Amino acid sequence: MEILYNVFVALHFVGWAIVLGGYVASLKSPGLYRGVFHGAATALVAGVLMVGIAEMGDVWTEATAPDMAKIGVKLVVALVVAVLAFLAKRQGAKGDNGTGAVAPGLKHAIGGLTLVNILVAVFW
Repeated sequence: MEILYNVFVALHFVGWAIVLGGYVASLKSPGLYRGVFHGAATALVAGVLMVGIAEMGDVWTEATAPDMAKIGVKLVVALVVAVLAFLAKRQGAKGDNGTGAVAPGLKHAIGGLTLVNILVAVFW
């Protein structure tokens, strides 16, 4: 079970890297890369599966288990980022070849909440 857990940890990290990288790469353009939504969905699903596998397979001991409040906060933030990324993908699809302009507030909310999720993971 621990190997499967570690696979989902890696997928979770890759998903958030895609979201943050796509946001940073698109800062100078009015659009947002379509891969940001896929990265957010990957990170969200991998995170849920990580917690499920860890709880089911006794990967976490009582001493190493994270606070479930932290998991809840990360889940809510990840859901919001995924929904915002989906909305940005739909908004951008109206432009040229799927990379049309996205509202700056929407775009920066995705980047900011992604950073919040990373900071909660590291410092909580």
